[in-house]
Amino acid sequence: MDLAQTETPSPLGGLYTDRYQVSMAWVYWREGRADVPAVFDYFFRTLPFGGGFAVFAGAATLVEAIEQFRFGAAELAFLRGEGFAPEFLEALRGFAFRGSIWLPPEGEVVFPFEPVARVEGGLLETQLLETLLLNVLNFQTLIATKAARCVRAARGRAVSEFGLRRAQGLAGRWASRAACIGGCASTSNLDAARRYGLRSAGTMAHSFVQSYGDELAAFRAFAAVHGAHTVLLLDTYDTLRSGLPNAITVARELAARGQRLAGVRIDSGDLAHQARAVRQALDAAGFADVKIIASNQLDEFLIRSLLEQGAPIDIFGVGTALATGLPDAALDGVYKLAACAGRPCLKRADGLAKQTLPGRKTVSRYCDREGWFRADAIHLADEPPPERMTDPHDPSRRLVLSAWQPEPLLRPVLENGRRVGTLADVSGAAAYAARRLAALPPEHQRFENPHLYQVGISPRLAALREELMRPWLEG
Repeated sequence: MDLAQTETPSPLGGLYTDRYQVSMAWVYWREGRADVPAVFDYFFRTLPFGGGFAVFAGAATLVEAIEQFRFGAAELAFLRGEGFAPEFLEALRGFAFRGSIWLPPEGEVVFPFEPVARVEGGLLETQLLETLLLNVLNFQTLIATKAARCVRAARGRAVSEFGLRRAQGLAGRWASRAACIGGCASTSNLDAARRYGLRSAGTMAHSFVQSYGDELAAFRAFAAVHGAHTVLLLDTYDTLRSGLPNAITVARELAARGQRLAGVRIDSGDLAHQARAVRQALDAAGFADVKIIASNQLDEFLIRSLLEQGAPIDIFGVGTALATGLPDAALDGVYKLAACAGRPCLKRADGLAKQTLPGRKTVSRYCDREGWFRADAIHLADEPPPERMTDPHDPSRRLVLSAWQPEPLLRPVLENGRRVGTLADVSGAAAYAARRLAALPPEHQRFENPHLYQVGISPRLAALREELMRPWLEG
């Protein structure tokens, strides 16, 4: 067996989907409807974590995955065994997405009910992309949003993503990517660091200290190899009575060699109390530049609490809650048909919250003279940004937009199956996210009871929805 081959992840091929997508595609093909033009929207209904915003992530991953989405010999052989007709499978052999996709830039701030992606193409190809698109965008947007919340709570201190060991399998790779788009300064995940050009960071485990039997010997051995990059873990035995004095001893020995101890990490106990004691002792010993890193089941609320207590922590290592998106664990993004064969489509449900918006649409964001985001208007793609909008769930609520400047939220990333322009790398997306979050008024970024950001629909879109609803309303 070639071990290198078994350890190299294969591309996301045509089987990276739910069975019912291929089942529907078979019918479309058999009925001669495969190339009927279709438009799908991706959007979510509920903001994660009870917050007031989400940070969009996953665009580059999605485009790369779509370019790899093929049905090779192995995939077709499997589908043949699943009962799909040989003639249909032969048609899939040459499959490649040749449609078009509009997305916001990665790092964009997005809100419920507005189209975050618009997918256009033949009915068969756009249907087949549903599961892949949802899998990529739902997860990475969730994690980028969690990261942005942790970074906001840290008030300028660095946040490092430490979650690979608790992530759901290979999703840890995407979690690291999305976390850095959301603002994390580094990741412990070397695989993600290599793939996406991220800064890697790490310290040592308790097992390293235990393996020596003597904490000071362990610290010295580590420092002998890592020099000025040494970070020592203080809490294997006793943070303040053992780990801290031994770390100061090693810091002095490094200083004698012309090097500085980079940092110390606390991973258990009363982090606020211990951080204050550690800072005081390090400063008194002449090591005011040694950083204090805290970890241990942190999230945005614990980070905020530690800083409110005055904990002198420089770096927060956030693992499980970040890489898994706790407590929500999933974004409720959906992929719905908006138009087919030139006909606008509407999913009718018992309440407005579950109804979809018909037609080929886009989104315009409105900013005031100071550059603050004020509202997003969903409107038909062939109409200019509207000067007023209505609440999609309460038509009596209206907002005049004419005093603000609109900008398009969705941009083409694929046209006729080919890339348009360039997609930002992770550092570019992270910088963009920071700029866009800085333009979102603080009241929308509160952790508790955030102010509701206004998303509405244009009069033309409202009229179209009403027209499509009329047969049911009058029936």
